[in-house]
Amino acid sequence: MKRPFWRLAAAALVSMAFAVSLGSTSATGAALPDNYVALGDSYSSGVGTSSYTLDASCKRSTYAYPYLLAQQRANTSLNFVACAGATTDDVINNQISALNSSTTIITISVGGNDLGFGDLVSDCVQSNCNATLTSTRASADATLTPKLNAVYAAIKSRIGPSAKVVVLGYPRLFSSAFCFGTFGVTASERSNGNLLSDEIDRITALRTAAYGFTYESAIAAFTGHAVCSNSAWVNGLNILNSAESFHPTRSGHSAGYLPLVRQVVG
Repeated sequence: MKRPFWRLAAAALVSMAFAVSLGSTSATGAALPDNYVALGDSYSSGVGTSSYTLDASCKRSTYAYPYLLAQQRANTSLNFVACAGATTDDVINNQISALNSSTTIITISVGGNDLGFGDLVSDCVQSNCNATLTSTRASADATLTPKLNAVYAAIKSRIGPSAKVVVLGYPRLFSSAFCFGTFGVTASERSNGNLLSDEIDRITALRTAAYGFTYESAIAAFTGHAVCSNSAWVNGLNILNSAESFHPTRSGHSAGYLPLVRQVVG
């Protein structure tokens, strides 16, 4: 006995819907690879981990969270283009081209260099920087908002609708304690530096939400692990290698940033 046409048509539609629901697998049933692009600045490239075998000029490290993520996730292909010193303009001009419609995971940290945050903190070691920290915080919104908008719009224009974009923030660098790692940085400067971190965090969270991306603040994750804490995930002052100063350690990447990304992408 032949089945009515409408039942055959319904069965065909169900079959097609099932096939669409398996869009992340190949025709053979195997999971398609995740194409992961890691964008951003020194907090993504791995400055502070003291090993830059992937790229010495951009200081890309095998201890940085993008590399660790790709190693831990099965079937994940990494295009690691984050570079030490990158500003939002650098990301747009030199990194965005790594993205395309097949990119499925994107991570990025950016904005600190647009405010000269690293230089500001280093200046605190040599002289009183409170006034500069305060003025930078007051102008941070006007400076960062259009720059972050430009970066996020450029990312959105190049990727597919199902791609996961994870924007990572910066931690508060300082605890209330003093040690050699904060030599020359007064208690008021440490407090002011943390307030600037909070303001960057606030601005970045707002701009990330406006573009439908996921923002992962590093403030809570690094609490208890700032410079001079008993379990520091941030390097303090390094007079032998100043570029390492005030950047996440290997633990900062593996125990701080990596779990933040994994809770979004699995």
